[in-house]
Amino acid sequence: MNPPHGTETLPDLDMLGQLRAGALAGSRRLSLCCGLETFPPEIFTLADTLEILDLSGNALSALPDDLARLHRLRIIFCSNNRFTELPAVLGQCVQLEMIGFRANQIRHVPAAALPPRLRALVLTDNQLTELPAALGRCTQLQKLMLAGNQLHSLPPEMAACTRLELLRIPANRFTALPGWLLALPRLAWLAFAGNPLADAGETAAQAGAPLARIDWASLQPGALLGEGASGVIRLALWQRGDTALPVAVKLFKGALTSDGLPRHEMAACIGAGAHPGLIAVHGRVTGHPAGSDGLVMALVAPQFCNLAAPPSLDSCTRDVYDARARFTPDAMLRLMLCMASAAGQLHARGILHGDLYGHNVLCTDDGQALLGDFGAASFFPPDDLPLALALQRIEARAFACLLEELLTCCPAPAGSHALRQSLAGLQADCAQPDTHQRPLFADIVQRLVQCRQTG
Repeated sequence: MNPPHGTETLPDLDMLGQLRAGALAGSRRLSLCCGLETFPPEIFTLADTLEILDLSGNALSALPDDLARLHRLRIIFCSNNRFTELPAVLGQCVQLEMIGFRANQIRHVPAAALPPRLRALVLTDNQLTELPAALGRCTQLQKLMLAGNQLHSLPPEMAACTRLELLRIPANRFTALPGWLLALPRLAWLAFAGNPLADAGETAAQAGAPLARIDWASLQPGALLGEGASGVIRLALWQRGDTALPVAVKLFKGALTSDGLPRHEMAACIGAGAHPGLIAVHGRVTGHPAGSDGLVMALVAPQFCNLAAPPSLDSCTRDVYDARARFTPDAMLRLMLCMASAAGQLHARGILHGDLYGHNVLCTDDGQALLGDFGAASFFPPDDLPLALALQRIEARAFACLLEELLTCCPAPAGSHALRQSLAGLQADCAQPDTHQRPLFADIVQRLVQCRQTG
């Protein structure tokens, strides 16, 4: 979860001065990153309006005992500070819905620290070995980010968290996933790479998918194409004999992200194989002067654009679509069929994408599509049939969310009632609360083919 955009635009030291001068009266959002070691009491002057407080990137280790005086506070970020315990006072903030304490040194989460309306909790990159049973009382919880800790298990009381939709537990110490987790009715986006339970699958996939090695000296890097938490993508020319091929080169940063470690993303890209709905991987970078890992990939044509924007602070787990987004029924069917087929291939290779979202889909107006961003991908053992089926059916719910969103972007022309009914029926089946009743992606593909033939 990233700090909010649209906060005050003044430099942080000036912001603190403005706050102390009373010039920020009436602010709903406040961001301060200026080496703070203690909580500025002047923040309380905003008690009647402040809803979003971002104190990331300071040197804080405690919050005031009377924090609840900020009675309208809904969201707080205190990432990259010095907390060793999640402050218990957070539980007294009755309007608080989102808490982000990434990259601290948190070893303990008191039960008292969990507010009653909690929807999202981010504790990525800390030192947790366990979580409190009281987390099961957070029945509004939708998003839980725990990558990069030392957890072996989740409290069984969390079976009551039936609204949980997104869970990130990569780079921990899980040897198994609990049965109650696999049965949660709304869980759709799950990541667990970098745990003992996924290591064997990752090793086998890499051994079974040899990839060409491409010397850095044969690449001429050019313009920046994009940058994310896991790496930087640049345009490059790949010299192959007498031919210079335009490609995209992704160099991985190596640091932990909210979804896990970049090396797991690279392994999943390699293990995914060739598919029309996946960006082709030409090879793996060798000989980089800084020792960076990287992949050389096909260059995506400029007519491809992101289907959606990532979830906002308000939407929490659901993507944000341009209000002008529109697709014809043919284009929508082509896009969904491509995504279902790509996901099916991943599952057949023992890979859970973990982030099947519109913001990770590149598409054209006529429905050509590419599924990208393997940062949350996890390997699972296909021969463990109960686990494999359960994981595939979790991803079916992610597909249901995507289909639901696209149906709202697709107008209903005359004569399309039967088609929309069929697609709505498929969407409902994929979102079935009883996870055992959801179709697998081979079945989803067949139903979409039938819709295309009859629509």
